[in-house]
Amino acid sequence: MQFIYRLFTCLSLIFAVAGLAKAQQTSQKFVRETNYLLSMPQGYASDTSTRWPLMLFLHGSGESGSDIEKVKVHGPPSLAAKSKQFPFIVVSPQSAVPNGWDVEMLYQLIQDVKKRYRVDDSRVYLTGLSMGGFGTWSLAMKYPDEFAAIAPVCGGGDTAGIWKLRHIPIWCFHGAKDDVVLPASSIKMVEAARKYNPEVRFTLYPEANHNSWDSAYNSSDSLYDWFLAHRKFKYSEIKVPETKLKDYEGWYVAGADDDTVRLFVQNSSLIAIGGRDTIPLKAAGDQLFFIDPARNIDVEFIRRKNKVTGFLFSGRERVIFRKIR
Repeated sequence: MQFIYRLFTCLSLIFAVAGLAKAQQTSQKFVRETNYLLSMPQGYASDTSTRWPLMLFLHGSGESGSDIEKVKVHGPPSLAAKSKQFPFIVVSPQSAVPNGWDVEMLYQLIQDVKKRYRVDDSRVYLTGLSMGGFGTWSLAMKYPDEFAAIAPVCGGGDTAGIWKLRHIPIWCFHGAKDDVVLPASSIKMVEAARKYNPEVRFTLYPEANHNSWDSAYNSSDSLYDWFLAHRKFKYSEIKVPETKLKDYEGWYVAGADDDTVRLFVQNSSLIAIGGRDTIPLKAAGDQLFFIDPARNIDVEFIRRKNKVTGFLFSGRERVIFRKIR
């Protein structure tokens, strides 16, 4: 059943950690060498117990290549080179090519940085300019569980997966006179994100051309203070009366393949069965349920005329399951 992939694939890592998975093989990655600039916050070396926020900065196409010094031209690494002290661990990788960021490489880099340094996993921030602005949107949509907030500058992207950012605060910047990446690129992303996310800010600098990054990064500490005001989203569990949970019992189906799942109440909990897997759903509200508080995966029930007619599953994809009995 494809339902197992849709609803339970997100739990494979959790099961493995818990000793419940009995896989005969493990998935591994070959990671190529990636150069990056590293700026440590003041006090990191002397305070060996504190975990620090991490800010990942993605440069534009002009700084691509193999000369890491080029990355110091704009944005936070430029300021760090001029002795600005950031309250973050700042990681500024260099893309080898000028035609876009490799989001898989960036994800692996973040994991490596977390292993090497004392990173506060609840305060990982992402920002980038031009090509890096596109990379910011793309990386956040591919790995939304990683970030507490993002700030794309004069970028854009594909809005198809923008709903995955529904729990991530966004501050987008662009120059109104930009003739390299038109302002419409950011406007499109912002308008799409606002359909799912109430925490979306957009700053359009009326006189700025493609270089809107100096104003975004250099003019004040507003962006950095805004970052620090946010922590990674987590669902909070609440208690729902068993009488209300009973409304959700039944069989649900989705897609042309008729993927089927059964929901039932057991010990005052709502349980999902798909194939051979049994998963408890935790309540975040009367109609919203989740699996793991730290993952952007949820089940939202649909009511029509006070009758449960199905649910919307949001995970790697969004799928509507309709209730059949």
